[in-house]
Amino acid sequence: MYLREVELIGFKSFADRTVISFNPGITTIVGPNGSGKSNILDAIRWVLGEQSSRELRTVQMADVIFNGNENRPPLGMAEVTITLDNHDGTLPLDYNEVQITRKVYRSGEGEYFINKSPCRLKDIVELFLDTGIGTDSYSIIGQGKIDLIISSHPEDRRELFEEVAGVLKYKSRRKVAIKKIELAEQNLLRLQDVIAEIERQLRSLKRQAQIAQRYRNLQCKLKEIEIRNAWFTYNQLQGNIEDEKYLLNEKKKAYEELSKTITLIETQQEELYLKRLDYEKEVANQRDELHKIENDMAKLENELNIHLR
Repeated sequence: MYLREVELIGFKSFADRTVISFNPGITTIVGPNGSGKSNILDAIRWVLGEQSSRELRTVQMADVIFNGNENRPPLGMAEVTITLDNHDGTLPLDYNEVQITRKVYRSGEGEYFINKSPCRLKDIVELFLDTGIGTDSYSIIGQGKIDLIISSHPEDRRELFEEVAGVLKYKSRRKVAIKKIELAEQNLLRLQDVIAEIERQLRSLKRQAQIAQRYRNLQCKLKEIEIRNAWFTYNQLQGNIEDEKYLLNEKKKAYEELSKTITLIETQQEELYLKRLDYEKEVANQRDELHKIENDMAKLENELNIHLR
């Protein structure tokens, strides 16, 4: 694997798009002071994820954006892309060519890309573990860094050897795994507490369920009793209704017979009344006849008395 190309847009002194190509082997960049040689190294360090403004020789991260000059206004964004030849498969990606891109805006927002696909800084750091390339690696050694390595503590030199030997990646993964295990153990403890609480609630719910079941059983028995009572009352009422119907029918029959008798009596009364009228008329006629006879007799007696004198 080797660095094939660096593309800079708006990074520090590189206002315009600048592409620097490299060939396998040793490449030397020469130029007068202030021509931007160190800015190229800063760009490579930056695109690999450098987060220290001091390492980039700036006050804040936004200072890597071209700040303008007497001929050019300031830009709003800086972008750096490096292209790596990966034919030997050093990077764990199925690509012969790998591009890493980083962007930063005046607002402070930043973006990372691997082969033009958005990613996280963590993805880039993990990609270069044990390759000897990275922000904390010794692939980029600035001025005074060699003396610092020589005078460093044995632990720091050990870390350097572990990185070169390819151990650092596994130590990093081991640290992550330990953290995950610790987190899992904490989650397990919390889960045990949750399980204990659930079991307590479950016991309470079982007791409540038993009480509810007894209540339902009593409700069913009560309903059965109510149904039996209702059925008994219904049958009793039905019997009473039949008895009342029978009595009503008998009374109806008696009423009908009585009505017939009353009608017959009324008819007979009417006939008797008519006969009475006839009798009274006949009596009146007889009285008139008797009165006439009595008058006639009186006349005859008077005549008889006259003749007897």
